[in-house]
Amino acid sequence: MQVELIEGGSFADARGSLLFVNEFDFKSVKRFYQIVHPDIKVVRAWQGHKIEHKHFYVAQGSFVIATVRIDDFTNPSLNLKTEETILTAKNPAILSVPPGFANGIKALSSNSILVVYSNLTLIESKHDEYRFDSSLWLNWDKYQE
Repeated sequence: MQVELIEGGSFADARGSLLFVNEFDFKSVKRFYQIVHPDIKVVRAWQGHKIEHKHFYVAQGSFVIATVRIDDFTNPSLNLKTEETILTAKNPAILSVPPGFANGIKALSSNSILVVYSNLTLIESKHDEYRFDSSLWLNWDKYQE
């Protein structure tokens, strides 16, 4: 499985506007939560999963979401290649990150809100959580204002 961007769209008329990602299928979602970043200095990285599948949607502002396929969850290589995707609330899309990857996030605008959907319950997820140092694999400073 690969990381996949599921693009959405928008519609506006005199009644207001509507944002959507109609191609996203909620069948496997067991829970969701929001992450609020009040400023652009915070980096949340790296959190990996062997079985959890996560989906990221920006409700407000913008985020860079970096992903890296983990080769060894006990002792990962130091030279793994990242992929970075910028998501914004103005362009609705969901980034689908399958099992076997670690992800990291950083807000690109103040007070950004990221909604995360997961295929596991909170208890199931706690048994599938692998954390790695945020300085690995990506220089987050390149995403400064």
